[in-house]
Amino acid sequence: QVQLVESGGGLVQAGGSLRLSCAASGRTFSSYALAWFRQGSGKEREFAAAISWSGDNTRYADSVKGRFTISRDNAKNTVYLQMNSLKPDDAAVYYCAAGRSFYSVRPSGYDYWGQGTQVTVSS
Repeated sequence: QVQLVESGGGLVQAGGSLRLSCAASGRTFSSYALAWFRQGSGKEREFAAAISWSGDNTRYADSVKGRFTISRDNAKNTVYLQMNSLKPDDAAVYYCAAGRSFYSVRPSGYDYWGQGTQVTVSS
């Protein structure tokens, strides 16, 4: 059982940076893979980044690779998404997800979801 709450979203100028946080509760947090998905207005939810149980392995969507960094701190039950060089196309609601499917890039591969946090990028 995992409960997730995202924070850190807001308005940023193109080229700027934001760091999203996802705080989790649940005694088995460290056993779950974690991921960030995003959903722009009128679009389907899409994969952004994922990190394995140990934090040793990460994967990124091509659209964010080299700009975004996912990390986790199991002691703090928190996963982060550092977003640099933000583009207007990055504007979306960002969702934190937990599951046992690190290799999945589909929302169906994850069992638990946060409420989302809005990221807006000005042109």
